[in-house]
Order: sequence, then C-alpha cells, then structure tokens
Amino acid sequence: MLLTKFAEENNFINIRYYVDDGYSGTNFDRPDFKRLLADIEDDLISTVIVKDMSRFGRDHILVGYYTKYVFQEADIRFIAIYDQVDSLTNPDDDITPFKNILNEMYAKDTSRKVKAVFRAKGMSGKHIIGTTPIGYK
Repeated sequence: MLLTKFAEENNFINIRYYVDDGYSGTNFDRPDFKRLLADIEDDLISTVIVKDMSRFGRDHILVGYYTKYVFQEADIRFIAIYDQVDSLTNPDDDITPFKNILNEMYAKDTSRKVKAVFRAKGMSGKHIIGTTPIGYK
C-alpha cells in the first residue's frame, strides 16, 4: 500500500509489483528479483521503487552493483522511500553505501542470535522444532 500510494502521488503509471516474500534479502537468488532483471533487460522498467534499502537487498556489494551500475546503465531511476534515496535527484549520495553495510551487518547479527537461541535450547534439552518428525510418537 505504501509503494502504491507513493507511485500514485508521484504520477508513476504502469505499476508492476515484484514481491519475494519468504526469501532472504541477503542474496539475490529470488524469483521476483530475477523477473525484475528480465523486465529490465526487456526495457519494460524505468523506475524501481522500494520501501527502504534493506527491502531491496542486504548484501552491500550487490546492492551497490545493481543500484550504481546495472540500473544506471539501463537508465533506471532507483528510489528508496524511507532512506530518501533517489538516483535522479541525488545521484552522488555518499551515505547510502554505509546504510547498505549496516543493513548487511543487521542481517548477520540477527542470524547469529537466532542460531545461538536454537543451540541453547537444544543443549538444554528443549524442543527446537514445533512438530514431531515423521515416524516418531
């Protein structure tokens, strides 16, 4: 709804949605991201709008590669609403790479914490899954 409202308020037309629910933003091996790239290659995209940089991806090197090289070469405007990133109005934004690094660090830190909780539960004899494996009573 946020993206639709932003697009409508800023007179973007022909809106397409690319949603990779259930896939990690720590890599770019996501079905709808691949569809986005295919549509870019077919020259169907002029602007990519995301809620914030972390929604686009959390690998700072690949985020930079796509936003600074792939999108620029294809003449695609990139907007991250909450991070106030807009490649048209501020193409030399120096703070965005640091935001991308922090997004990646956050994802790694969260992963480390979740693994530690599962490890501690397992070591204390507590269940770490919600269902019984097949074949056990």
